Amino acid sequence: MNDKLRNSFVFNLLLVFLLCGFFYIVFFSSLSLITGHNSHARVPNVLNQDVKIAVKSLEQLGFEVEVDSAYEPKMKPLMVLSMIPDTGSSVKTGRTIFLTINKAEPPLTPMPKLTDLSFRSAIRILESARLVLGDTIRKPDYAKGAVLEQLYNGKTITAGDMIPQGSKITLVVGDGLNNVEMDVPDVIGSTADEGITILNGAGLSPIIIWDGVITDSSSAIIYKQSPAPYNELEVPNRIKEGDVMDIRIKQNPTNEELEDNRKPANTVNNAEPNPTQP
Repeated sequence: MNDKLRNSFVFNLLLVFLLCGFFYIVFFSSLSLITGHNSHARVPNVLNQDVKIAVKSLEQLGFEVEVDSAYEPKMKPLMVLSMIPDTGSSVKTGRTIFLTINKAEPPLTPMPKLTDLSFRSAIRILESARLVLGDTIRKPDYAKGAVLEQLYNGKTITAGDMIPQGSKITLVVGDGLNNVEMDVPDVIGSTADEGITILNGAGLSPIIIWDGVITDSSSAIIYKQSPAPYNELEVPNRIKEGDVMDIRIKQNPTNEELEDNRKPANTVNNAEPNPTQP
């Protein structure tokens, strides 16, 4: 009877079910050990660390690490900029942590056109181009708050020129026309280039008038200016920042002509005399 039972179909089927159940229990009991189901770790904070130190810390906790790169001009090279998952996340060991690090060499970027923009707009465009604001130079000008020039390494840079991200850009910004008075600069006897440089440096706007035949503009001389440097009492005339000055240029004016125009004998200039002078 027992042999018949053991050889019966029902007995064999029951035995198969029992074996399947046994292996099912053993498999799922050991699954957590095989997959590390209950092995978790907190993701440490490796932001702003050197990539070598960050990778070592993560690998010691059992994580895999993949590294990508971006560029942030205010950060040191090879520093961790961001990470996924975030710091403090509970993650299975063996999973991959994705790090974004700062590039060792800055990529090139085209210089944007900042002239004629407001100072605030220029800063936003600089930041979007991954460039850094260097010095800000204020210059008397009607366009108060507007960018007049953009400089790189002390020289004017043209929009579209390729420069490294993170480069410092100096902006020359209009400061308006203040009510600041000064003595009228004396440019009589200077060459045209010298006189224009002096007037621009004083925040004045020269209007240039060429008189007679000019054979060599580089050696032509400013022989008259309006307002004149001095009034009839030989006291310096005064002028405001941002005002316009006429300068008249000849090829070879005489010394008498220069002196007569520097101290007009019979003409009272409209500019106010210096009150500090006797």
